[in-house]
Amino acid sequence: MERVTNYITLLQQTIDQLPKDKIVRVIDLLYSARFSGRQVFIMGNGGSASTASHFVCDLSKNTRREGWPRYKVIGLSDNMAVFSAYANDEGYENVFCEQLANLLLPDDIVIAISASGNSKNVVNAIQYAKDQNAFTIGFTGFDGGILGTLVDINLHINSDIIEHVEDLHLVLEHMIIKSLKERVQSESMTPILLNDVQTPQ
Repeated sequence: MERVTNYITLLQQTIDQLPKDKIVRVIDLLYSARFSGRQVFIMGNGGSASTASHFVCDLSKNTRREGWPRYKVIGLSDNMAVFSAYANDEGYENVFCEQLANLLLPDDIVIAISASGNSKNVVNAIQYAKDQNAFTIGFTGFDGGILGTLVDINLHINSDIIEHVEDLHLVLEHMIIKSLKERVQSESMTPILLNDVQTPQ
């Protein structure tokens, strides 16, 4: 019982430290992306790959509304044939940036999920995205790692407990999707014109 109580207590303390202002910025950015036609790429390794896939699923499906543009969202951890081909021939550190090289356009959005913030393939991809003038978002934990210093917005979980970091990365994903869904449902039936939407700075 003590272990369970400690887990919950520490998790709640970490939840209380979530960067609410940055979360709102990410929601605003993704809200505008659907109207401007910007692509959204999401990636991660291991448990973070699972969260990335979940994010892709929710963003593409749960935010739909008839007559409104849909999200152009792509998971870079999901195509095992492509993923393993690049890993085998180009090195595991290049599995994400090589996929971005085929598809990424300036002003697209690249979301990287990494508890440590130091996964080489994630860091390489974010550096490539920045070189291509894409907008970058990180989901990090621990001290944020290299990823936290590179991205335009760092949603940092202030914990060195890997399970808590991964728990709250999924919470962030669900929080963002639910906010987007509610915002779409609350808007008037007429879709917003592309030039009426301002990209958050």
